[in-house]
This record gives sequence, structure tokens and C-alpha cells, in this order.
Amino acid sequence: MENFLLWGFYFLTFYAFLPGLVSRTFGFRVFKRGRAEREIALTFDDGPDPVYTPLLLDLLKRYDAKATFFVVGNHAERHPEILKRMHDEGHIIGIHNYVHKTNWLMRPRTVKKQIQRTSEIIRNATGSDSVYYRPPWGIVNLFDFSNLGYMQIILWSALFGDWRKRVGAERLKKRIMKKLRPGEILLLHDCGDTFGADKEAPVHMLAALEPVLAAGQAKGYKFVHIAEMIAITDEAKKSNAGSDAKAESRKGGSKPKLGLMKRIAVSCWMGWERLFHVVFRVKSVADGSIFHYRVIKYRGATLELSDGNRIADKDDVVELHFDNGMLLQLMTNSRSMMQLAVMLIREVKKSMPQLAERLALDADAQLVKGLYGVSLMNRGVENFGFDVHKLPKGLFDFSSRLYLKLLLRVLNPSGKQRLSEQGARMEPRIMAMSMDTFWQRFSSDDERTAPNRAAARDFDGRLHGNGTNELHSAAYDNANAAREFTP
Repeated sequence: MENFLLWGFYFLTFYAFLPGLVSRTFGFRVFKRGRAEREIALTFDDGPDPVYTPLLLDLLKRYDAKATFFVVGNHAERHPEILKRMHDEGHIIGIHNYVHKTNWLMRPRTVKKQIQRTSEIIRNATGSDSVYYRPPWGIVNLFDFSNLGYMQIILWSALFGDWRKRVGAERLKKRIMKKLRPGEILLLHDCGDTFGADKEAPVHMLAALEPVLAAGQAKGYKFVHIAEMIAITDEAKKSNAGSDAKAESRKGGSKPKLGLMKRIAVSCWMGWERLFHVVFRVKSVADGSIFHYRVIKYRGATLELSDGNRIADKDDVVELHFDNGMLLQLMTNSRSMMQLAVMLIREVKKSMPQLAERLALDADAQLVKGLYGVSLMNRGVENFGFDVHKLPKGLFDFSSRLYLKLLLRVLNPSGKQRLSEQGARMEPRIMAMSMDTFWQRFSSDDERTAPNRAAARDFDGRLHGNGTNELHSAAYDNANAAREFTP
């Protein structure tokens, strides 16, 4: 029963909850807001509609506005002439699945077939391929990130409930006007033939949109399709990167702060983690410890350890988990990834003896063969007695890689920059240590720990030099090693 719950928990976490949370909150692998001085992106979902979409195209033409239409394949299939008009008048056509159904309720292969079928309809009507995709309701699943690598997923920065006719034209106009500012990606609907929508709702959308276009023109704004917004945003990022680097250098580094949306995402993540700890009986080590743990059966290929021991399939092991609340605190207080690495090393060094005391009193841990964990820490853990092994390629490797990178994206205030700079080099690894080595190094027994305390002092000395609390200038002459020491 526990295994069933565990796999169900993992499925919901990896397939649905985490991809949805991180993509919507942080824009992970999606584009949902631009950087522009006067451009606003208009996007329309669920069409084409034989009545309302031509009227919308007429309206856009009058104001020389461009837009992106995310079409539903079974609607587009019936009206190829409308697709051709969209294309001929300079608009972008994106994909919104063949039927308007959430990706959470479809297998990855089914989602891929829906996209391919809709892409073929667009190609036949316009002669061009579509490279933009918006999942219905903006809901992505785990495999959308890998299966759709050739497409750009587009979400939005503002939507207005215009699929319900009760909103009315006047109220809808006021809602849109509040979001009428450069860089916004506005989501509206030109068809009411999908589940939960009102068929006549686009009447109010058209009535509200015309005064919005007029107001935008009066303010000097330009309404663009998504391809132009992405290009403008890329240029803005390039120019800002240079000025930000210079400013950061002058300040000598500063502690990043968490915005409101990030605080909400972190709270959701922590709540999800607490639920996991309760359901699967994850235990705390001690107050202030960087670790949590649970005793499980190891599943996988035999791990050959450097002290001659081994961990075989179905052996009992202590599975280690980082305390992500403490990690968040460390990441928030650190000014650089190198400083974070040093702080994390110190916390691990402090927590290992605490873990030994806790395990010595835990009846469930008396017959375990070793410690086991999966982490993005690629270097430095050998100093604590761990052996490092590659994860075998497969579903577990893929899901671990995604989970840990999402974790960094959520918890680290600079996680997005960190992933973009070093993402290709960040690989999850298995860390394992036999209990013989663990007790020898970290037991409170003086006879066992004396040589290891000396080793720890030697290691600490190499970090700091001269017995001070300041880092020695050569302690991390290989900066990459410190950067790789991440949770």
C-alpha cells in the first residue's frame, strides 16, 4: 500500500503539480511576459469561429494591430480559409491542441498526436509550420517539457474571464485597460464553442477590444504578435545583462530578495513537502540539522563502495533528504553560489554527527547497510566519506533531474539565472556511504572519532587557513567545484 501511495504521490508531483506550479509561477520553459518599451502582445484562444474570428480580423486590420491565434485543431479543420487569412494579414498561428482538453487527462503520446495533427492542418492551410503552443487552460505536464522541445510554449500575463458573457463588454473593457502596459501578453477568446464557455461571449470581447485598441494607439503602444514580443524581449535581456553585471560588480554582490509570487510558490512547495514527510514518515534529525531521513529498501543496481562494502537491491538504507526550509534560508543569505557552497559544506559537517546520534537511537535503523541520497552535489562530498555514482539512464534519472532543477528554481532567488548559466552541467548523482564508514567517521565514541576529528580539522584548515574564520584565498581556487556544490 505504501508503494502504491508513493508512486501515486510521485506521479502527481512530477507529472502534474510541479510542472504546473513552476511553469506558471516562474516561466520555466515557457514564455509568459515580455520586456518592451511600447509593445503589447495580443493572443486569442479557441478559434477560429466562422462568425467572430473574421470580425476580429477586420477590427485588427483597422488598427494595424497584429496578434497570435492559438487555434483548436477541430475548429481550424473546418475553416482553413480563416487560417489562410490570418497568415496573409501578418498574424501568427499557434496550436491549442486538436480538441480543447487538458494535458493532465491525456497521455504524452496523445498530446503529441494532437499537436502534430493540428500542425498539419495549419501547414496545409498556410504553407507554414507553427512553432508556438499554448496548452488548454495553460496546464502543462512533465512530458510537455521534453516532447515539445521543438516548440515554444506560450502562456500569458493577463486574462479576463471573457469566455463568460455575464462579464459584459463594459466590465471587460475596464479589466483590459488595467493591464494595458508594455510587455503584457493579453489572453482573449474569439470562440465560445469550448467546454465552460458561452457561445455569444465573443460579442462582448469584440465590443470591449475596439476602445482598448484605440486607447493603446493614443498612448503610443504597438500591438504585436508573439514572435515580435519574444524578439524584443531577447534584445532587452541582452542589453540589461551587461548593465546588471556592472552594477552588481560595483556593489560587490547583493542578497537577492523573494517577490510575492515566489513567496507564494515557496509556501506551496513547503506545504507539499510537509505532506510528503507525513505520508511517508520522513523523520527529522535534530533542530537546526540540514537533514531529514527515512529508512527504505534500496531499489537499483548494486553500489560498490570504496571501503569494500556494497549496497544491493532490497538492502535497508537510510535515505537522506535536505531540509529545504534551511536551504532556502542559506540561498537567500548567500551573495553567490560559491558562498552558498561553503555555507552548505559547514551545515553538512555540523549535521553528520547529529545524524549519527539520531540513528543510534532509532530502532528502524539498526540493520541498515548505508546512507543513500540523490543530489546535484557533484563535488566535495567525498570529503565526508560518500561515494558518488552516476544515475542509470531512465525514468528515475529524468524525473530526478527535473525535480532537482525545479527545486533550485523555486528555492534559490537566483535559480533562474543559475540554471541558464550552468544548467547543462548540473547532473544528479547517487551519493552512498556504508555504515562502517559512517560510524567510523561520525560516531561519538572517542576511539572511533579521534582520527576523523583530525581529518575534519585538516579539511576545515584547508578551507580557512591559519585557523581563522575567513576563507583562505586558495580554498576554492577551482570556482567550478564550489558552484557544483548545490542541493
